[in-house]
Amino acid sequence: MATVTIKQIGSPIRRPESQRKILIGLGLNKMHKVVTRQDTPEVRGAIAKIPHLVKVVD
Repeated sequence: MATVTIKQIGSPIRRPESQRKILIGLGLNKMHKVVTRQDTPEVRGAIAKIPHLVKVVD
């Protein structure tokens, strides 16, 4: 299955609790951390909810 690499580029400080939980669900919790996840609709939906905090890396 295809994978997607995600990098956290924004801080969760002063963000709503729901956005913080999305970051934790993706496995991100510190600035500039990079994780690789399976490319599923659920992961793409989570990325779409916080585009100002994460970046999809090629």
